Amino acid sequence: MPRYFFDIHDGGSTRDDTGTECADEEAARKLAIRTLPDTARDEIPRDGDRRAFIALIRDEDGRPVFSATLSYSGVWLNR
Repeated sequence: MPRYFFDIHDGGSTRDDTGTECADEEAARKLAIRTLPDTARDEIPRDGDRRAFIALIRDEDGRPVFSATLSYSGVWLNR
């Protein structure tokens, strides 16, 4: 099974040096999409009202194969 590496960019960068085995690129894509909301859920309350979370998937050769972005924006309506 091929190994994919999931780098997370959320104001800082976390490089995945271990990787995860996935059946194919589509399985890696689905994993990235499931991972982003969990990352955002943990980080948003600490860092304010605007944030982008990016998962960049690299293949075993280090080539980027997919990128997913989840954006958050909160606005006070009473101020």
